[in-house]
Amino acid sequence: MNDKFEIVVPTLFGLEALVSKELYRLGYDTKKTEDGRVTFDGDFDAVCRANMWLRCGERVLIKVGEFKAETADELYDGVYSLPWENFIMKDDAFPVKGRTIRSTLNSDRNSQIMIKKAIADKLCHKYSVSWLSETQTVYQVQFTIINNVVTLMIDTTGDALHKRGYRKQANLAPLRETIAASMVMISYWKFEEPLIDPFCGSGTIPIEAAMFKRNIAPGLTRHFAFENFSQIDKKLIDDTITEAKDSIHHNVTLDITASDVDPYALEITQENAKRAGVSEFIKTEEKDARKIITQREAGSIITNPPYGERLSDIEESKRLYKALNPSFSKLPKWSYYILTSHEEFEKEFGKRADRRRKIYNGMLRCWLYQYYGNKPGKKK
Repeated sequence: MNDKFEIVVPTLFGLEALVSKELYRLGYDTKKTEDGRVTFDGDFDAVCRANMWLRCGERVLIKVGEFKAETADELYDGVYSLPWENFIMKDDAFPVKGRTIRSTLNSDRNSQIMIKKAIADKLCHKYSVSWLSETQTVYQVQFTIINNVVTLMIDTTGDALHKRGYRKQANLAPLRETIAASMVMISYWKFEEPLIDPFCGSGTIPIEAAMFKRNIAPGLTRHFAFENFSQIDKKLIDDTITEAKDSIHHNVTLDITASDVDPYALEITQENAKRAGVSEFIKTEEKDARKIITQREAGSIITNPPYGERLSDIEESKRLYKALNPSFSKLPKWSYYILTSHEEFEKEFGKRADRRRKIYNGMLRCWLYQYYGNKPGKKK
């Protein structure tokens, strides 16, 4: 099966444009961009490469079909009409999960049961059997029913794409890898300039920065669900891995510092960086973010300071934001990118951002406040 099909990449809200740019760099044109998802046309080669290379997407899903349904019968008939036999073999497993939003069919569970039954009936008919063992390869079926429009997809990823495999340890509030990567991609940081994360936590931002500048594919050290799909030849998988290995930039000198007041955070950062293969490019320092000292004239600070959700934590965060400004202001030619859910950050920090970008950390609405250094030719 070498024909093209629609591929859906779910994203965190606010990262859709970045995923579209990533797909363009891979050679694919975005077909549709919606809140939380990007769609493009591709084949199984695109499935392999998108899983391997996307830094800001959450999954890679093959779209089997889409139709409108307001009743259970319409849902069953629509699911039954789709070509499930093109993907799922007689003994393969096909668990179903999904959600309904603003639709007449408003029960996730009932919709799940009906979709499962329709797929099973279709496969039994196609394979001339009365029972399916579901003992072989797992094809996870995902559905959404939004405004009565049903979308059926097959997950090719397995564990979400933000699970790169290097973060075996994390602190209490780890930043998702996809968000860290997006912060680096949005920034104007150049690899020849220094980068500092003064609230490094488990090291996600410095690690993603080093991987991005060295062009290390985020999926290189992990496994994906598609590796077991009968439609995908092992040579295609091997070629995808070879391409990723050959694309690494080896002659890159990076000046990245991960600092934190917590020595345990630095231990975690070192371990995670080692697993990611970038430990030699990241220095760790036990240091208070309010006392940044550097001899480098220009660079970037990319960070995710604690912002808390409880009232006591919020008040403490406000005091921290106020204390950061004097330290950062001593670096007039540096740019800094600060992610926080605190809506009045600029007021507490004492300086208006040059740009703001809304990004959802799961269900938590955050803003990436961007401050550009006084560099020649820099647009404000």
